[in-house]
Amino acid sequence: MIYKFEDYKKVEIKRNHLNLGQTREDGASFQVNSRYIEKDGRPWIGVMGEYHYVRDSRENWEEELRKMKAGGINTVASYVFWIYHEEIEGEYDFTGDRNLREFVELCQKLGLSFVLRIGPWCHGEVRNGGFPDWLLKKGCKLRENDPEYLSLVEVWYRKIFEQVEGLFFKDGGPIMGIQIENELTDNAEHLGELKKIALRIGFDAPIWTVTGWNSIYGAKFPLKEFLPVFGAYVDAPWLDHTDRLPPSKHYTFDTCRNDAAIGMDLIKDVDDDGWRLPYEDYPFATCELGSGLPASYIRRPFVSPMDAYALSLVKLGCGNNLVGYYMYHGGTNKIGKLSTLHESKATGYPNDYAILNYDFQTCIGGYGQIRDQYKLLNLIHLFLNDFGDILAPMEHVPAEQFVNADDDADLRYCMRTDGESGFVFVNHHQRGMILKDVVDANIDTGKVTFPSMNFTGQVACILPFNIRLGDRLLDYATAQLLCQDGSTFYFAAVPGNAPKYSIDGIVYEVDMTADDTELKVGDISIITLSWERALDLRKVDGEIYFDEAVMTVSEYVLENIDNPFSLSYPEMFALGNGSRNITYKKIIAQSPEGLVEIKEKYDVAQLYVDGKLVADSFYIGVPWQVSASLILYGRDAYIVYSDYDDVNVYRDYDNC
Repeated sequence: MIYKFEDYKKVEIKRNHLNLGQTREDGASFQVNSRYIEKDGRPWIGVMGEYHYVRDSRENWEEELRKMKAGGINTVASYVFWIYHEEIEGEYDFTGDRNLREFVELCQKLGLSFVLRIGPWCHGEVRNGGFPDWLLKKGCKLRENDPEYLSLVEVWYRKIFEQVEGLFFKDGGPIMGIQIENELTDNAEHLGELKKIALRIGFDAPIWTVTGWNSIYGAKFPLKEFLPVFGAYVDAPWLDHTDRLPPSKHYTFDTCRNDAAIGMDLIKDVDDDGWRLPYEDYPFATCELGSGLPASYIRRPFVSPMDAYALSLVKLGCGNNLVGYYMYHGGTNKIGKLSTLHESKATGYPNDYAILNYDFQTCIGGYGQIRDQYKLLNLIHLFLNDFGDILAPMEHVPAEQFVNADDDADLRYCMRTDGESGFVFVNHHQRGMILKDVVDANIDTGKVTFPSMNFTGQVACILPFNIRLGDRLLDYATAQLLCQDGSTFYFAAVPGNAPKYSIDGIVYEVDMTADDTELKVGDISIITLSWERALDLRKVDGEIYFDEAVMTVSEYVLENIDNPFSLSYPEMFALGNGSRNITYKKIIAQSPEGLVEIKEKYDVAQLYVDGKLVADSFYIGVPWQVSASLILYGRDAYIVYSDYDDVNVYRDYDNC
């Protein structure tokens, strides 16, 4: 079957219409036009990963940031949670795991840009959205232009500024972006005032952002002062019901940037007052593509690697020109001096989250474990880091026939093109559904027609056409373009398809009897990797290598015991029906290296070491991974868990 596209329409680029962008004396620059971000005068697609310094140990930061960079991340983002730094009014803590300056300096050392999310309200599944309890007791109107509130925010902003002074882009530092507030949808005046305060203090960055989503037509904000950034998640653990969600539109090539589902636990529906965010004035940028999700007590999503990969690929096909993940690296909540610091019903939020666990099932887990979506997403990141300057100016062109999320038969595809060259995006994955095989598909871009391809099982890919490889013209490839090393170009074979390359009008078919095959055409070399081999490909600071590291799993022994101590947080076992049995077992790790995978089935579990809670979990259908170093020989370690039974929760993993 022939698959075609709608007609290409060139869109004029608007420039100098926003109060954004900056050029240093040395010529380095970031600028924002209506289609994409420019870095040093060239189109640039940032690959941004969220990693919260306070949710990890200071001694881990550099190693974990190196992992992020090896996964293709070029920009790190983090909230600065007020409650973590000023839990008690007037007592500030930026030491140890809270040392913001050291974390940003490490990003600079490793050549990573940084986006500073200064709130003051952040969310992030933190107690009060990051507000200290004492602030809530002041009686002033929060998140509004109340003079008392603004005065307190200014004091807080000044404390943050003291930590990052001299690290802004203008200073030669890594901070190229600053986000104000979060999920504030209907108070443009307040967002503008917060930026004025930050500027007055000395904050300075080429790009200022706000979250752009709202339940209707996008958030309201001072239109010239910010770049709106968007998000998309595979499920919604923040919802207060246990119903299965309908098939997500995020796996179709729907170009709507505004995901009304994000923040629906807090954002209220509003009447249509005629407001519409002028999306055409801004590049499509994301800060919260869900490469994982946390589990709330009543909603426990299981995120598969393909869920994360296909989501990112689809948004890229729809025109996304800043690929930002939340979270890219998981972590562990701290316990404060006065209270726990997690989001809960007790603090006025719709759902209960684990006290400590913020693993997020994401690319890099809370203990540094590499998950399969890290490897899959890196296929996209390799491409963006080497060819993003080509892709960024290209327009999205939809398929001739749009495919809805509940359609399990028709091919989902689109392209991005400049009218002559481009990339075809194909997604054959829908979370929670099995799609029917699509065979003998001939994709006709209007410039070239790809040879017959099959899309079976779970597969999503990016196919280039009319792209220059050195001095050669690649008419098309039925393999996914990854990266470049001089005159050598790396591709990944799309599962179920023999790689074919048309170069300067001559067709070459590659025999994939090995994991990698080299094709030489004149002065260029094409290396085609099997899909599995491509997952290990890395490129860091221009060096290409294969990472074949395997996660170490430590064996453990469980011993049945009676209740040996009083629980610090027994209320977590009373969630739901509150009547389940609680089991105590002594746990002994055979080695302090790697991870312990606890395979017991439970509803709620807690791990205590020497009487202190060090880890916890809601069961999500897979073994619970904890660091073996938590359970060292000679320490008393106990796992405490409630029975797994038919409690009233949505177990998403039963349907995926």
